[in-house]
Amino acid sequence: MTREYLKKADLTPSSGASDVHKLVQGILDDIEAGGDAKAIEYAAKFDDYDGSILLSDEEIQAAIALVPEKIKADIRFSHDNVRRFAEAQKATLTNIEVEVVPGMIAGQKTIPVDAAGCYVPGGRYSHIASAIMTVTTAKVAGCNHIVACSPPRPGVGIAPAIVYAAHICGANKIMAMGGVQGVAAMTFGLFGLPPANILVGPGNQFVAEAKRILFGRVGIDMIAGPTDSLILADKDADAMVVATDLVGQAEHGYNSPVWLVTDDRSLAVKVMELVPQLIATLPEVNRDNATAAWRDYAEVIVCADREEMAATSDEYAPEHLTVQAADLDWWLDRLNCYGSLFLGEETTVAFGDKASGTNHVLPTSRAATYTGGLSVHKYMKIVTWQRSTREGAKPIAEATARIARLEGMEGHARTADIRLAKFFPNEVFDLTAEESVDAE
Repeated sequence: MTREYLKKADLTPSSGASDVHKLVQGILDDIEAGGDAKAIEYAAKFDDYDGSILLSDEEIQAAIALVPEKIKADIRFSHDNVRRFAEAQKATLTNIEVEVVPGMIAGQKTIPVDAAGCYVPGGRYSHIASAIMTVTTAKVAGCNHIVACSPPRPGVGIAPAIVYAAHICGANKIMAMGGVQGVAAMTFGLFGLPPANILVGPGNQFVAEAKRILFGRVGIDMIAGPTDSLILADKDADAMVVATDLVGQAEHGYNSPVWLVTDDRSLAVKVMELVPQLIATLPEVNRDNATAAWRDYAEVIVCADREEMAATSDEYAPEHLTVQAADLDWWLDRLNCYGSLFLGEETTVAFGDKASGTNHVLPTSRAATYTGGLSVHKYMKIVTWQRSTREGAKPIAEATARIARLEGMEGHARTADIRLAKFFPNEVFDLTAEESVDAE
């Protein structure tokens, strides 16, 4: 490839990351052993919070009353879009059955998990949209019990807009607890909650590590790292729009990579001029994040043509992928590795993050090479079943017995033998395994 890096990242998202595994493991062990009291102790330590852990109906209504009507309308709009998209996704999963051989019927059935734990970040930013994305999809999937868990602020509790979003989207319980202690409470079934079957939602490095440790004991949506975004732009792209979109994603955090891949060097140069100017106009906390992200993690790459651009994008496998280039259908057909794709300047990552309907809980750190993001499907178990007539079982049993003996699994073979002997007592079957020998 003939890539030219006009800007190369000095760091990767894992650069300088502290080893949080031991700390998180210790907290999880403490809470599992100490139960509710230990979780409350950690909440007081890390959240500086001593209020209600599970919000009562009265506390929920009091929080809702603080949310302006215009914000409520926006949350309902976003919820409706996410719900409709999730319902359409669910419709793609159907129960099926097929007669694999005459008399032997195999089937597929989809079953939602019973209890979902939805983590909603509430630290640096109040992630109202995360409540919508996680709770709505769990509700559409058919989960019987949904907990929304979000870190409270000292003397305030959970941000009222998060409470409203979680409530209207279908959370059965809303828990004011953040970090590892919140994840632990949902997993271990503290405070009278049913133990979660799956944990979903974004969080900081401690939340991510807790989910990593607990995976297997409980399902998770994915192990997430810092958010990342890539823009593919050609000569006709608007440099100001491209630069604004890069800055919009860089504000997520100091280690959130943003990448521009283009086949037009003049566009790349113009965008590199604009980005620092746009960052300078942000509020201070956003400005600090975006400055560090652009300085240390951003890259600008010039490629020979659009095929090389697409190949570069697939290699990076970004969480968010935007195309601001001609022939959008070509890009939709060609691109293979991304969490969510935004085609044309008429849409943008922030639309997906907040209100357009697709989910914003997406694979980071090249995980898009093997998985998609959170969807209604993540809460669904696809299980199989079978039934058979006796005639239908005959060829299956014969093949099973011979294959099992070839593998050396005599016990397996005999479960087939006994059925053949019972169902067809007057027939003789050759159930021995004749292993072929290589002539050499």
